[in-house]
Amino acid sequence: MWGAKVDSIYETQDIEIHKELNLKGKICPYTFIESMLTLEEMGAGEVLRVIVDYPPAACDVPRSLRNEGYEVLKVEKINGTDWAILVRNTTTEEI
Repeated sequence: MWGAKVDSIYETQDIEIHKELNLKGKICPYTFIESMLTLEEMGAGEVLRVIVDYPPAACDVPRSLRNEGYEVLKVEKINGTDWAILVRNTTTEEI
């Protein structure tokens, strides 16, 4: 979902989503590991939307990503079973 605009839930914040990662059906620590690996492939300042359906991941993934230096923009329950985690890649490339 490269360069896609966010859905109506996030439009008021005018956050552009650069990539979406659907991790439904996966549990911790895989949700964190896959999120971090995806962010490492993205450019600085780009935003990743991670979808999880494992309740502990809605808390653990944002906390772990913050600990790694990423900027968690929002965590929101989007329906009866799923959460969306918006995170900005704040890493800089080493020269």
